[in-house]
Amino acid sequence: MREIYLPGWPNLKATLIWVLMLALLSQPVFAQTTRYTVSGTVTDARTKSPLPGVVVKFQNSNTATATDASGKYNLSANLAAGTYQLTFSYIGFKPATKSVVLGASATVTVDAQISEDVVGLDEVVVTGTSVATSKKQLGNAISTVSAAALQNSVATSVDQALSGKVSGAQISQNSGNPAGGISVRLRGTSTVVGSGDPLYIVDGVIINNGSPELIDLGGYAQNRLVDINPNDIDRIEIIKGAAAAAIYGSRASNGVVQIFTKRGKEGKPKVSASTQFRISEVRKTLDYNDHPFRFINTDPLDKTQEPVQRYDYQDKIFRTAYGTENNVSVSGGSATTQYFLSGNFLSNQGIIDGSAFNRGGARLRIDQTLNDWMSVSLGANYVLSTSKEIPNGGLSEAYGALTGFIFSNNFINPEPVNGVYPSTAPTAILRRTNPLEAINRFDFGQRTNRFIGDFQVMLTPINNLNINYTLGYDNSTQIATGFIPVRNTTPSYDAGYSRRADRTSYLLNNDLNVSYKATLGDWLVSTTGAGATAQIEKNYTTGITATQLGPIAEISTNGATVVAGESRVDINILGFFAQQTFGIGDRLFLTGAGRYDVSSVFGPDNRWQFYPKVSGSYLISNEKFWQNITNVIPILKFRASYGQAGNLTAIGAYDRYTNYNPVSLPGFPGVISSTLLGNSGIKPERQTETEVGADMSFLNGRLGMEFSYYHKDVKDLLLFIGLTPSTGFLNQYANVGTMTNKGIELMVTGTPIEKENLKWTSTLIYSRNKNEVNDIPGGVVAFPGGFGQVAAVNGYPIGAFYSTYFARNPDGSLLLNPAGLPQAERVGRNPETGQPTGATKPKVIGDPNPDWTGSWTNELSVGKGLSFRTQFDAAYGFDVFNFTRRVGERDLYGGLAGYEPELRGEVPKGTSAALFGIFENYIEDGSYIKLRELSVAYDFKPAFLGNSNVRLTLAGRNLFSIDDYSGYDPEVNAAGQTTAVRGFDFVEVPIPRTYALGVTVSF
Repeated sequence: MREIYLPGWPNLKATLIWVLMLALLSQPVFAQTTRYTVSGTVTDARTKSPLPGVVVKFQNSNTATATDASGKYNLSANLAAGTYQLTFSYIGFKPATKSVVLGASATVTVDAQISEDVVGLDEVVVTGTSVATSKKQLGNAISTVSAAALQNSVATSVDQALSGKVSGAQISQNSGNPAGGISVRLRGTSTVVGSGDPLYIVDGVIINNGSPELIDLGGYAQNRLVDINPNDIDRIEIIKGAAAAAIYGSRASNGVVQIFTKRGKEGKPKVSASTQFRISEVRKTLDYNDHPFRFINTDPLDKTQEPVQRYDYQDKIFRTAYGTENNVSVSGGSATTQYFLSGNFLSNQGIIDGSAFNRGGARLRIDQTLNDWMSVSLGANYVLSTSKEIPNGGLSEAYGALTGFIFSNNFINPEPVNGVYPSTAPTAILRRTNPLEAINRFDFGQRTNRFIGDFQVMLTPINNLNINYTLGYDNSTQIATGFIPVRNTTPSYDAGYSRRADRTSYLLNNDLNVSYKATLGDWLVSTTGAGATAQIEKNYTTGITATQLGPIAEISTNGATVVAGESRVDINILGFFAQQTFGIGDRLFLTGAGRYDVSSVFGPDNRWQFYPKVSGSYLISNEKFWQNITNVIPILKFRASYGQAGNLTAIGAYDRYTNYNPVSLPGFPGVISSTLLGNSGIKPERQTETEVGADMSFLNGRLGMEFSYYHKDVKDLLLFIGLTPSTGFLNQYANVGTMTNKGIELMVTGTPIEKENLKWTSTLIYSRNKNEVNDIPGGVVAFPGGFGQVAAVNGYPIGAFYSTYFARNPDGSLLLNPAGLPQAERVGRNPETGQPTGATKPKVIGDPNPDWTGSWTNELSVGKGLSFRTQFDAAYGFDVFNFTRRVGERDLYGGLAGYEPELRGEVPKGTSAALFGIFENYIEDGSYIKLRELSVAYDFKPAFLGNSNVRLTLAGRNLFSIDDYSGYDPEVNAAGQTTAVRGFDFVEVPIPRTYALGVTVSF
């Protein structure tokens, strides 16, 4: 046999021989077997209705089937005579186990009734090993979200649909663009320079959820979870604490989101088709300046005004947007082969005129049982998405629609004259883009091709031994283009602008998990697990920017000045873990685990990292003395866990080096040093988390509560620090500072009404996190992307607003200057006049981190067909930096209503100019309560469709918001998915109000 070697991976030949030996050794186990068939019907214990799709399985075996539309099942297997445990599991229901005796008769009938699991403590979850575990046995918190909770959310992406459904998770939509990026923070921010989002795993495949900004759209960027169709999801499991990293490794330092897609089940082909029509509109516009006069100049002493006509540019920028989503799936199979095939197409207009997002894709899953001890699974998902983008400008460029609106004098008619768009800015020096020209003449877009695939082998060579191997592959190519024609109103590209950039991302993961479950006595059960992973990530990015374009072509080589750039990134990660769990008396569960990770990102001295974990849970309700009150409190569990995690991917692949960039002078190639100074001794951040909690149910399982308290310390915090000019460099990555997150999570779920034809379920979620940064050299480190107003400040939360503030008298009133205008505080005071002197004095003026977040969800089912759902989301006690208002109320532009008091003489002329430099004036309370989701659905079986299942739905998203914020939306963030800069509003596209009407037919 020819040996095959891969860098950093085990010898494949030896692995194959090992697997074959296990298979051969296991052969005697299967001797003297008989073909048995177990059949029966599974029904809902409450409604007595048959349940389709219930998984029926022999415990500790790959032999399984599912109930059909009538709740019936047939399960066949070659087994030796004896007593076996038959399990019945269905999402949202308590799993049931029944003993079945196989003997003389080859056919056995076993019927089952299963009850709805309102609390969810009996849910079976997969925690990173090949052994499924009941939630009530875990020592750390884990949240689950079913497909039923996602289906009427009117969300275009998975992370958007999760909003408000997970305790301890702050999920915010940064932009109202149709593919607007989402930020997910589990238990606060645990890093600064790296991504703050959790690790996403789809059917065992570690996927890339990057947010590359290939063209400048003003901070807005798609994150790649938008490629996953929510309609394909079966369930989602979320692990929030450091316990996740002990199993999943360094990529999981921000938590883990496991996504399980739908699979085929035994039975005749089942076809499901759905279509949905959507309407989106801007929920709120800004009050604009409609005063019919303007000052002829900005001289505070000259108050001469002249009449003008005012325009509301927003009427021409925003539109009513339409969209449609279509899904079709076919699933079914035999006892040994199951399949699931789906296709989808989403077409969604944006509320900014001219913007749109389209996504089409197909998914395939084939599960094949080869024999009683071996099965394989193959998955493939292809997605093609395109977007028409309207740039927003603002952060680093001065072109864009909404940016042009806020920097305009709204007494200028923006409509073109003889095909030429007028400049709407006050002077050539303050020139900005005419917003209508950005919509009608600019051409920006993105296109992404993505393939996600996996191959999995599941072995049970002997009873209770599970061996799982997963090969996961995620490859995407994102192409972005931007074009601004010559002779335009932009301040920088009057001669034209063209850019083409592309990024190819390749991620491969190999995972081997082995687990063995042994019953060591009547009171002791042992589960041992071990595994290894080898991961490769490669990113290739190129970009070409051209200016001074020729008169016809739009391509990036059509320019007198062409600048090209390229980067290649290669990251390799190896990981090894072992985990041991003991179950003592079916009430005490103890787990210990450890993981070694090695990453090519860091140097040899800091490359290997060890992460331990210990956890325990005590099911006091399983004690004998508890049986007298089991009807009142059926389940009571206390749990605790301790774990460490590190972020081996926080910095770039080569950021520990002092890199050199290629440069070319006429005829002479060469290199120049970058502005980033290397740091060979840099090491990964390390977080240590302690969690304690309790899970309980009351009133015979109709009321449940989950509570967690956590304390997470991060040391060796990685920051991007500034250097003195004498070093010859501008910045460096360094391990400086510490960070702490501590908080509580509470989820209460109850069923006030539970009758055969009426059920009401209500869920309250409350999460509170307190973040604090310390040990920062010099006390303050400013972050890019916030105009120098966002920083890490000792003793304050990450991303605090650190800037100028009002000078005040001892009684707290504003200290005005001699002209009667407000002024900023400075480092000193004139002893005679009491007026501020010297440089301005900054301080922390706001905090973008909420004191708490929460949600309230209600689900009501009436009869067998009618259902209602509402979800309110809330965030309280956070500040928003309203940079939009700062510009729009300035006298140079004055397009917002806040400038009118100066025009009307209610405040001195020059007030807006004086306030412009006092950033405290633009900090606002962003607290809100939103009606995130509202839906009504009706299920019926019309005779003219052969009694096929039909569902009609009417749903809405972001229907209204209760808040005091003067801007578009307190939830958006102009800095996109960046970790440190949050709550920064600079004319970002608001989140739209959306209505949807849909129909689903299943037969």
